[in-house]
Amino acid sequence: MPLMRERDSKRLHIKSRLMGESLVSESFIDSLEVAPQRRLFPDVNVVKIGGQSICDRGKKALPAVIEEIAVNSKEHKMLIMTGGGTRSRHIYAIGLELGMPTGVIAAFGSSVSKQNALLVATMLAPSGGVEIDHESIVKLPNYFAQGCIPVTHAMPPYDFFAIPPAKGRIPIHRTDVGTILLADLIGARSCIFVKDERGLYADDPKKNPDAEFIPHTTAAELSEGKLDDLIIERPCLEILHNSQVLDSVQIVNGLEKGSLTKALAGDHVGTIITNG
Repeated sequence: MPLMRERDSKRLHIKSRLMGESLVSESFIDSLEVAPQRRLFPDVNVVKIGGQSICDRGKKALPAVIEEIAVNSKEHKMLIMTGGGTRSRHIYAIGLELGMPTGVIAAFGSSVSKQNALLVATMLAPSGGVEIDHESIVKLPNYFAQGCIPVTHAMPPYDFFAIPPAKGRIPIHRTDVGTILLADLIGARSCIFVKDERGLYADDPKKNPDAEFIPHTTAAELSEGKLDDLIIERPCLEILHNSQVLDSVQIVNGLEKGSLTKALAGDHVGTIITNG
């Protein structure tokens, strides 16, 4: 892009399509031609281990998931991410009672998600598990070349800059959102959420045993359906719908041995939500 000098001035500008344009103009954004998004790591699977659903269950659930990750790491590259779980909900409750703003409450959630990342990385250490921070994502090829299984926390780094929600002050961009954002960033091969349910239901199966199981749906259908509860955070639907590189996300039951293995192999297990 060439330099150009402002008329009757010594000021230089870089000539570009964006020069002098408003970046909030819808008509301009619609007319802007951009290259397709580059998939940085299309062979990496982003796998989120649920905080409340897996980590908080301790030895009743986590060791089996760790073993399955370790076995599959020989064939599949995985970036492991961790949720916050019950402890994050506890600190959210205290923060709300004390009148803390959304940004501070989001920072609370980040600290708990980091604790679980350290926990999971430590358990995976004999198989190459290593805790990394968000700034180290671009170093993924180096970690895989050394036989590592990188683990990072899934809370997006908004913290004090978290957007206040329409209702209440609990941050709406939590660890599910962080997971899908990172999967979109790297152009991941797959994005898998390891929960304690088979997948998505029309109602909470813990409260309603007769709730209908939904094996496949689209982000648009879920957004329009207005279900009272979802197994992933609602902003994930818009992110998936707008993604240029993610075709779908998959939700599997980590309490069922082999579910993660099947998902990594490309099998339809649990619920698949497609970009649409």
